[in-house]
Amino acid sequence: MISDLLFVYGTLMRGFDHPMAKLLAGNAEFLGPAQCRGRLYLVKHYPGLVASDDAADIVHGELFRLREREAMLREFDMYEACGEGFPPPTEYVREMLAVTRADGRVSEAWTYLYNWPVAELPRIASGKFLEH
Repeated sequence: MISDLLFVYGTLMRGFDHPMAKLLAGNAEFLGPAQCRGRLYLVKHYPGLVASDDAADIVHGELFRLREREAMLREFDMYEACGEGFPPPTEYVREMLAVTRADGRVSEAWTYLYNWPVAELPRIASGKFLEH
C-alpha cells in the first residue's frame, strides 16, 4: 500500500515560517494533530525522530494528505537530503509508520526518521518540538 499521508513533527508543521512548510500547506490537506511511537532528539535547529518499541515514547506532530503524492514526496526527499543522489547513510530515511489521530484512528503515513547516531544529542522528552 502506498500512502498519500505524511506525518510531520518539526520544521514542516503549520506555523513555521519556512518555504517547505508553506509548500506542504499549499499542496496538502491538513487532517489534524497526530502522534506516533518514537523518541525525539534535537539535532540542530531541527528535530530527529527515532522509532521506539516503548509505548511511553510518544512524538506529537501533524498529519497531512498530499495532493500530488509523488511530486511532493520527491520535494520533501530533497529537503530532507534523502532523495536520489545523496550518499548513504543519509541523515533521514522516509518510512511508513503507524500514526494515531486525535479521534483514536490509526493510519499508515510516511514520515522521516533520523538515521544517524543520537548518543550525543539532547532528547526532547515531551515529544513536542514546538515546546522544546
